[in-house]
Amino acid sequence: MAVWVLSSELSWANPSDSGQEVDLALRQLLLNTIANSQSFADKYDAEVWFVGMSERLRPFIKDPAKRMALLRKVHHYANVHDVQPSLVLAVIEIESHFNQYAVSRVGAQGVMQVMPFWKDEIGRPDDNLIDLETNLQYGITILRHYLDREKGKWPEALARYNGSYGSYRYSIKVMDAWHRRWK
Repeated sequence: MAVWVLSSELSWANPSDSGQEVDLALRQLLLNTIANSQSFADKYDAEVWFVGMSERLRPFIKDPAKRMALLRKVHHYANVHDVQPSLVLAVIEIESHFNQYAVSRVGAQGVMQVMPFWKDEIGRPDDNLIDLETNLQYGITILRHYLDREKGKWPEALARYNGSYGSYRYSIKVMDAWHRRWK
């Protein structure tokens, strides 16, 4: 039985040429994700990013559709706020291990572990921080705020994001995750 794979030009190629086999449903999901991604100027760049990040995200999120949905939202909101999507993924790995329903012992919620007091700060007290899209909007906005405040210095911005300014343990964890998996 022949299984066809997605080539770099978004066309079908025989897997015997590359030694890879890809599920047809996953291939279609990837094609749809790339086609519907609005945060890439170039479809080839989108394909490279989504394929690479999807594989890196697989240990955390098994369902390909959920992986693609998260990656599309992360890339979109990161670009809206001029934050590297790979940094956002590293923060999420350390904060929640990609658990949308995570709640910390101090009350931080969602994938980016946003503290509920931010709803009052931003002026939207009815927002649901467990909602993935809402959580990403808050988390990335907050991260951008601290990056601006610290003039782009990631270690200081990350420490502020975590509420541990003055200690770099959290920053080191995020930077290690970024270097190890997301860079």
